Amino acid sequence: MVSLEKHGPWAVVTGASAGLGEQFARQLAPLGFKLVLVARRAGRLEALAADLSRLHGAQCRVVALDLASEGADAALDEATSALEVGLLVNNAGSGYYGRFLRQDRTRFAAMVRLNCEAVALLAHRFAGRFAARGRGGMVIVASTAAFQGTPHMALYGATKGFDLLLGEALAQEMKGTGVDVVTLCPGATATEFQAAAGGTPHAGADAAAVVRDGLRALGRRPVVVPGVANKLQVVSERLLPRSLVVALGERVLRRFDPGGR
Repeated sequence: MVSLEKHGPWAVVTGASAGLGEQFARQLAPLGFKLVLVARRAGRLEALAADLSRLHGAQCRVVALDLASEGADAALDEATSALEVGLLVNNAGSGYYGRFLRQDRTRFAAMVRLNCEAVALLAHRFAGRFAARGRGGMVIVASTAAFQGTPHMALYGATKGFDLLLGEALAQEMKGTGVDVVTLCPGATATEFQAAAGGTPHAGADAAAVVRDGLRALGRRPVVVPGVANKLQVVSERLLPRSLVVALGERVLRRFDPGGR
């Protein structure tokens, strides 16, 4: 479970301007964490920082940064170099609905940089800092899409598979260093993701509940899948033939792809 003593005093939250990232900030602030809020939309971050300061007296720093840009990891490392950061919430990410061959390659490349390269580079920088001080923690936000091929979101699922495998490996490597790593794999969640990804809006889990599960699992489990239905889905995907799992997934995801076939 997240602890100010072990994982504080400062927490870096990427993708903090909305969705799960905002919820991480809102749940860490009342626990006494000081927050570095990172995203592209400075206005939203400033509003969130003001709200957390008013509600909880939280000390916040805003870093308006596109983590998909060249050198973003070094810029964030430098911006936090004077702070005793003990927790990294590696949450920033993007996804797009649509058949693979209809997608724009420039947009795809940016998604790979954000969902994979930035996650890995930030994990490397901050895990090194945590290991040097002998304590700390990291949350990597993946998805239930990480456990199977995801037609109509093919590259997104692949990037989340990368995040899951990276997180699992780091959780094992960090044992004995005082650094906790958990990979959070939510299913559909009620955030801005569906609209931003160009999909048909549909019901999802409560973002606050998803974040609570992730923070409770830190230091206890290497991977957490919130929700009974999602857990059953992941278990069934490991038991069924992969070709069948992907075919069934295509039937589901096609409904949320406005382009369909």
